Amino acid sequence: MFKKILIANRGEIACRVIETARRMGIATVAVYSDADRNARHVEMADEAVHIGPSPAAESYLLSERILQAVRETGAEAVHPGYGFLSENRLFAEALAAAGVAFIGPSPRAIECMGDKIASKELAAKAGVSTVPGHMGLIADAEQAVQISREIGYPVMIKASAGGGGKGMRIAWSDSEAREGFQSSKNEAASSFGDDRIFIEKFITQPRHIEIQVLGDSHGNLIYLNERECSIQRRNQKVIEEAPSPFMDASTRAAMGAQAVALAAAVEYQSAGTVEFIVDAARNFYFLEMNTRLQVEHPVTELITGIDLVEQMIRVAAGERLTLAQQDVPLNGWAIESRLYAEDPTRNFLPSTGRLTRYRPPERALGEAVLRNDTGVFEGGEISMFYDPMIAKLCTWAPDRALAIRAMRDALDEFEVEGIGHNIPFLSAVMDHPKFVAGEVTTAFIDEEYPNGFCGATLDTATLRRLAAAAAAMYRVQEIRDARISGRMDNHEREVGSDWVISLGGQDIGVTIDADRAGATVRFEDGETHRVASDWVPGVSLAVMDVDGQRLVIKVERTPYGYRMRHRGADLKVRVQTPRKFALSKWMIEKTPPDTSKYLLCPMPGLVVSLAVAEGDTVEEGQALCTVEAMKMENVLRAEKRGVVARINAEVGASLAVDDVIMEFA
Repeated sequence: MFKKILIANRGEIACRVIETARRMGIATVAVYSDADRNARHVEMADEAVHIGPSPAAESYLLSERILQAVRETGAEAVHPGYGFLSENRLFAEALAAAGVAFIGPSPRAIECMGDKIASKELAAKAGVSTVPGHMGLIADAEQAVQISREIGYPVMIKASAGGGGKGMRIAWSDSEAREGFQSSKNEAASSFGDDRIFIEKFITQPRHIEIQVLGDSHGNLIYLNERECSIQRRNQKVIEEAPSPFMDASTRAAMGAQAVALAAAVEYQSAGTVEFIVDAARNFYFLEMNTRLQVEHPVTELITGIDLVEQMIRVAAGERLTLAQQDVPLNGWAIESRLYAEDPTRNFLPSTGRLTRYRPPERALGEAVLRNDTGVFEGGEISMFYDPMIAKLCTWAPDRALAIRAMRDALDEFEVEGIGHNIPFLSAVMDHPKFVAGEVTTAFIDEEYPNGFCGATLDTATLRRLAAAAAAMYRVQEIRDARISGRMDNHEREVGSDWVISLGGQDIGVTIDADRAGATVRFEDGETHRVASDWVPGVSLAVMDVDGQRLVIKVERTPYGYRMRHRGADLKVRVQTPRKFALSKWMIEKTPPDTSKYLLCPMPGLVVSLAVAEGDTVEEGQALCTVEAMKMENVLRAEKRGVVARINAEVGASLAVDDVIMEFA
């Protein structure tokens, strides 16, 4: 077994590999760029080596820098994680030439299966069902349009060396094919150092289901069940689960057999994933093979009890698999939510900045198991240079309903402040009827949130429970404030009992009657709620008991009450005396400034290109410029017809949120 390994990656996956290596008694070496000097994976590792500037193309993607770190530290093996150099055949070959083990498949397997075009050709020869498409290289945008017309719209434009949703675009027309081709090439070049593109038919309403495979260097190959990965946005997975609620035993066995046969064709060793798209009739088509560890591997580990990172290390050390196919368990249900640094209310645009608060949930309730894979910490910086993932929050339970319930509770308790994040959106999905029923496709987000995510709408019963909680909390706040000010000795007599709670468009008159065990909140229509809690003012997470049911609220004091966040809803809650409420009707609402004549940068990023010039007339929907953030290109378009009066930013400029890119007459 190896004594020391180097992890050629960063963030949560580097931390994940270090944890397993530590448990196995293996020393670890981290590598880091300028931006990651104080990163969590650097602190966790036994040694750390600086490999260059912040951009990945100048650090994590430079194989020679990694090889130099290997030489300096004497590492015997390298785990590539995912992304970066994980599917780079030349890197694996360079390690082999240096006598260093690559904790992954052979260079031949990477070449055949890691390349999307080659893997589809091999799959077709092996008799695996594949999606119609053009597997040859595409020279330019006009050829992309011609091929797209021949296949028939819609089509998927994809990077041959891609993964993680990078370098992927769906085109429904000639103009979208031209634009998508160039954007895919740019993203592929910056993310993978390989700008080759191919095009295939886009199957509408599909499910994205993948099979985890595991092989050794002695010819043993097994599959570890499937994962459902259909909830995606911008072709990047957001929520995964294992097993799939759509699969049956016969389909699972057939997909597993094809995945193993495909892996056997290249004598695959290590962990890998064969991805399929599945239609409503459970017909499945080979999509691609990822010759590396997947982001969503924890859900497979939770239902099988198999540590995939450990297996990869043992296989790379020449050990045999100790499991046969019949030994692979399928125990319970697991769900993974990817927490991203992005603003779901602004079309999921990336967000950067400092994590002023980062408090993951500590444990799950009942039989459930909680797991949080992360590479960040409170006070750390979320950089614009890398993937926006904050953490992978996973829950396991004996069945799917309990796993969903555990995830709801965990998301309620997960506190992230200082940056935009997608926890509210994840919470809303957990309560969505289609997700609860397991009736999702890759079009779920586009269909259910066509205008973006603007927060969840809570039902009346939940709003009333929140109103009761707000009244009880405000009473505690008033008592505390009175004590501090010295306004009274007998605070029970001085603090009022009549309030008006305004939230969710409702104004609710309440009367509160408190005792040592809690408070009874009576609404003006006679409805009552019993509230108990040990919450104290200043605590940002309130765990309340309302009528015997647990209610978790993220709470922040405001001048007139609280900001309360619960299950994807972000509520401004006013708590006022009846007199103040009556007077508030006369208050003038402040109107926001008019920014309709400006194109504002919606996220921190780099201006990649400008599509217009000063004096140009632009039409609604026309592309104006492209801004790159966290390895993704975002095309900004005109919201209405106008004339470009002034351009304030140039190509290559680094912009902050709401910086003015251009002005319109």
